[in-house]
Amino acid sequence: MVVLITGGAKSGKSSFAEKYAARLGAKGIYIATSPVFDEELEERVKKHQLRRAQAAFPWDTIEEPHELNAILRELAAAAKLWEEETVVVVDCLILWLSNWLLRFEQDRAVERIEEQMALLVDTLRAFPGTLLLVTNEVGYGIVPEYPLGRLFRDLAGVMNQRIAAVCDRVFLVTAGIPVELKSREFIF
Repeated sequence: MVVLITGGAKSGKSSFAEKYAARLGAKGIYIATSPVFDEELEERVKKHQLRRAQAAFPWDTIEEPHELNAILRELAAAAKLWEEETVVVVDCLILWLSNWLLRFEQDRAVERIEEQMALLVDTLRAFPGTLLLVTNEVGYGIVPEYPLGRLFRDLAGVMNQRIAAVCDRVFLVTAGIPVELKSREFIF
């Protein structure tokens, strides 16, 4: 089962993903995509790590800002994980996208990021276990002033749509309240 969990900043997405993982499995693998490049971000990461360490649910953490596809393929091949009721949480896809955008900014960025998205969608379709993907809704606010910001916002929206299309469940978390959306989808 692949689940997408989306919402705004500080909406409770990560906390919900961790609690949902504990409900679905016996242990978890947490794939963190955030690079730590300043003190404020380091503090945020420490808070997330502390919350997981204090939980009764056992977590192993993998920190990887770019190679999410490779890690998910490796985990998919580890059949023992699925026999042991392991849940994988990726937090977060928006940071993963941002990492790639910054890497490719001047070098055919859209084309290369589209390739990464397509690989991710294929990886998700074939994933044999339980996978929870945390992302952000970034298009609800004002139009970014700079071209790179507008490109990021647009790519994030496209990525979220493509991933939601292949997920079994999609949750929107607002004010700490998760609502399942996919079962309520209007189909033409």
